[in-house]
Amino acid sequence: MTARIIDGNALSARIRELLATSAQGMKVSHGVTPCLAVILVGEDPASQVYVRNKVAACEKAGFRSIKQVYPLDVELVTVLAKIAELNADPSVHGILVQLPLPKHFDAEAVLEAIAPEKDVDGFHAENVGALMQGNPRFIPCTPHGIMKMLEAEKVPLKGAEAVIVGRSNIVGKPMAMLLLAQSCTVTVCHSQSKELAFHTKCADILVAAVGRAKMITGAMIKPGATVIDVGINRQADGKLCGDVDFESAKEVAGLITPVPGGVGPMTITMLLANTLEAAERTLK
Repeated sequence: MTARIIDGNALSARIRELLATSAQGMKVSHGVTPCLAVILVGEDPASQVYVRNKVAACEKAGFRSIKQVYPLDVELVTVLAKIAELNADPSVHGILVQLPLPKHFDAEAVLEAIAPEKDVDGFHAENVGALMQGNPRFIPCTPHGIMKMLEAEKVPLKGAEAVIVGRSNIVGKPMAMLLLAQSCTVTVCHSQSKELAFHTKCADILVAAVGRAKMITGAMIKPGATVIDVGINRQADGKLCGDVDFESAKEVAGLITPVPGGVGPMTITMLLANTLEAAERTLK
């Protein structure tokens, strides 16, 4: 058996067309253009690429974007002042601070400074709490994109055994909440988990989000399982790979996401969706 590939690029393109149409309609009917402000601190190459892709996606969808780049040695107070300015600007609907921040920065203070109604990443404590209660304002973009992929592929969720490898605030924890809300039985594994393969082989839905190249092999996967690979790792030859050993996993899984071209495009797409939603709320 060879798994069917979940094409994140194709699904993303379809959703972005709908978002662009909605954005154009908002501009025509209300004179409002959805706007995302992105703040980047430092010169991390990967972060620069992510920010560039987000800005390009905004422009292509007819959104307005603001990019503010600061040097690595910028004072925290300067970044907080910029966030306060963006919070007060009614033409800005979404604010995103590119992570990770430099180690000397208080990341929590920065994320908490963003107004919850403009926190399109869904990382503010108020928005995390709303997600926990089952009434999210904004769903974190990567888990949101994964849920859209499962929905598009009509993956049965009710009663399914879902295993998440990774417990980050960005992916693992919110992913668990979203799957739990859909009546999955959820197990979260991490670096201290014993007998990892025991858990992963029980999974009808397996989400790998641990940041270790090719950690999940085909031998660790239940036949026919849906495998979602969130990892993005650069190998010695410069090529990208995920947390799943794709070649062995695809011979066991029923559905699988590739890297690249799987979850990545959907993350940016759901960022646009959250920004559009934030803009729509200002019209009510």
